[in-house]
Amino acid sequence: MIQYSLKCSNDHRFDSWFQSASAFDKLQSAGMVSCAVCGVSEVEKDLMAPRVSAGKTEAPSAPAKPDTPLSGPASPAEQALRELREAVEKNSDYVGRDFAREARAMHSGDAPKRSIWGEARGEEARKLLEDGVPVAPLPFRPTRKNN
Repeated sequence: MIQYSLKCSNDHRFDSWFQSASAFDKLQSAGMVSCAVCGVSEVEKDLMAPRVSAGKTEAPSAPAKPDTPLSGPASPAEQALRELREAVEKNSDYVGRDFAREARAMHSGDAPKRSIWGEARGEEARKLLEDGVPVAPLPFRPTRKNN
């Protein structure tokens, strides 16, 4: 097992364990490593301090635990982001990549109005705004189910 200090594209830092260095590389290239705080899959290795044993006579010790738990936010901003994500997920329907189509259908009256969230390419989102469809970007991505 190997422990890496990781950092996401939103500058959240966290630690995670992997079976090996090659296992990390394989999971990262498949987009299966995500931020423990915001769920973003753009994650890279952060600077890490090497673990140096004090001498050969010491018995191997258990791996050190991270200073902060993976499930806890590191700042009030991260807590607010987590609460926003929970509220969105609880009070609206995730429609995935059908977001633009669903939003347009509700705006035109072809579908019943409800709270939705999902994914749209930049050009799709721009076209929705140009057409007067009320949409706004969220500061997080959907959480990937890895199993």
